[in-house]
Amino acid sequence: MGINSRQEVDDLIKARYTLLYVVSSEERRVEDSLKSLAIEREFRLEAWCITQGFSGLANAPSPRDVRDPLKALEHIVGAEGKAVYILRDFHPFFQEPAIVRKLRDIASAFKRTKKTVIILSPVQKVPAELEKELSILDWDLPNRRDLEGLMKEMMPNVPEANRAAIQDDRAVQDKIIEAALGLTAVEAENVFAKSVVRTKTFDIPTILDEKKHIIRKSGILEYQEAAEKLGDVGGLEILKDWLQKRKHAFTSRARDFGLPLPKGILLIGVPGCGKSLTAKTIGALWQMPLLRLDVGKIFGGLVGSSEENIRKVLKTSEAIAPAVLWLDELEKGFSGTGSSNMSDGGTTSRVFGSFVTWLQEKTTPVFVIATANNVHQLPPELLRKGRFDEIFFVDLPARDERRSIFEIHIKKKGRDPAQFDLDKLTDASIEFSGAEIEQAVVAALYEAFDAGIELNTEGLLASIREIVPLAVTMKENIDNMREWAKTRARVASLSGPVARAKAAAAAAQHGGGGQSAFRKLDV
Repeated sequence: MGINSRQEVDDLIKARYTLLYVVSSEERRVEDSLKSLAIEREFRLEAWCITQGFSGLANAPSPRDVRDPLKALEHIVGAEGKAVYILRDFHPFFQEPAIVRKLRDIASAFKRTKKTVIILSPVQKVPAELEKELSILDWDLPNRRDLEGLMKEMMPNVPEANRAAIQDDRAVQDKIIEAALGLTAVEAENVFAKSVVRTKTFDIPTILDEKKHIIRKSGILEYQEAAEKLGDVGGLEILKDWLQKRKHAFTSRARDFGLPLPKGILLIGVPGCGKSLTAKTIGALWQMPLLRLDVGKIFGGLVGSSEENIRKVLKTSEAIAPAVLWLDELEKGFSGTGSSNMSDGGTTSRVFGSFVTWLQEKTTPVFVIATANNVHQLPPELLRKGRFDEIFFVDLPARDERRSIFEIHIKKKGRDPAQFDLDKLTDASIEFSGAEIEQAVVAALYEAFDAGIELNTEGLLASIREIVPLAVTMKENIDNMREWAKTRARVASLSGPVARAKAAAAAAQHGGGGQSAFRKLDV
C-alpha cells in the first residue's frame, strides 16, 4: 500500500522541506486534509489568494488583507513560529523575476525555521530556477473509502425502498464506487446527486456517462464504448487465446494464486489487419473501461504543457484502474525522440521518458495496448524486454482468416453468409487486409443498392477486382516488417508467411535436420 498524499506532506514538513508544490484541482479537499494535519501536529495553517489575502485555516490569527504576491512572501518571511502557508494559484506569478528570487531566498532561509510554503495549483508550471528548490506532489484523487463516504452522505436522499436494496448488497455498493473511480470529490458528489434526482438511486450507467464526459474534457483521453466483441475479429487465434487466458488476471483470486498483473502488449503489423479492432474488443472482453490516448494530442503548444499532459493521462488511468489504456499508432507520437533535443528542446524525449518509466514500474492494474504500423519508426527503448508482456506481429490474413472475415462482414450487413460462394471470394482476395475486405463488401453493397438488386457473390467479386491491395502498393515495407518479426515478435495467428517461417525454423532446430535457425560459432 503506497503512502497517501496527506502522509507524504506530513513527512516532508517533518523533514524540513521548505517549498512544496501540490498539484490538484480539489482545493477544498486538500485544505481540509491539511487543516486536520495542522490541528493534529499543532502548527499554524494560513492560506493566501490574490482576491482575499491571508485567511487562517487552523491555529491562525485573524485574516490579513495582503493581496500583493511579493508582499505576501515578505509577510511569510517575517512571521514567527511553527507554520505552514498555502499559496493558492500562485503559478502565474512565476513570470515575475522578483517573485522567483524571493522563493529561492525562502527555500534557503527556512531551513533554519519551522515554516513551510505550499503552492497549491491545478496545473504544474515550475520555472527552471525553482526546479531544484521545489518538491512536487500530485494529490491523490478520492480512493474507494472516500467515495464510499460520499455515497453514504448522499444515501438519505435515496427513497427508502431503493436505499435498502443498496445497503443490503455489498456487491452493488462496490460497483457504484468502482464506476466513480477517477472522479474528483466534487465531480463524484455532483454525479451521485444527479443520479439520485434522475433515477431515485445510484444508477451506474448515469455515473459512467458523466464520467465519460469528464474524461473527454481533457481533449487527450477518450472513453471508448465497448461495442465490438472478440468474435468480430477474424483470425488472430494466438492473440485471441492470449487475451482470453488473461480475462480474469486482474481479480483477487489471481493475486492469491501468485499471478503478476499483466502489463500490456504491443501490436505491430500491416495496416488494416485488426490491430485497432482487437484493442477495442479488450474492454468488453475483460469488462474494464477502455481509454484511448491520441499520442499526438499530448504535445501541446505551450512550453511545459506536454509534460503536464502525459502526467494527467497516466494519473487518470491509474485512478480509474482497473482499466485498459489504448495508444493507437504509437510510432507517430514518439518517432522523433532521437532528434528531440534539436527539434523541440527535448520535449518529446522527456514525455517519452516519463511514459516508458511508468510502463516499466507501474504497479496499478492498467493494461496498456499499443498499436503501430511501422516498427522501424519506434524508439528501441520501447521494444526492450519488460516494457510489454508480449510483442505480437499481425500479418495479412491467410485463406481461412479471409473466409472468416467475409462471413463477419456479410453477417454485419444483415445477409446470410451461406448464400454466398465464400471459397470464390476468399480465393479472389489473396493478400487483402481485413479493412480491404470490409471495404469490398461496403462498395458492393452501394453498387447493389444503386442497381436495385440484392447483394450477391458476383457483385462482391467485381468490387474485389477494383481494389489494389496495400500488399501490392507497399510490398517492400511489408516484406521488411515480416523479416523483422521472424526473430523479434510473436505471431498473432497460426498461418501466414512469418508463422510458417517460424514453424520451419523451430522444426529444423528441434528435429535435428536442416539448417539451424541460429548461427553456431566456432570458439
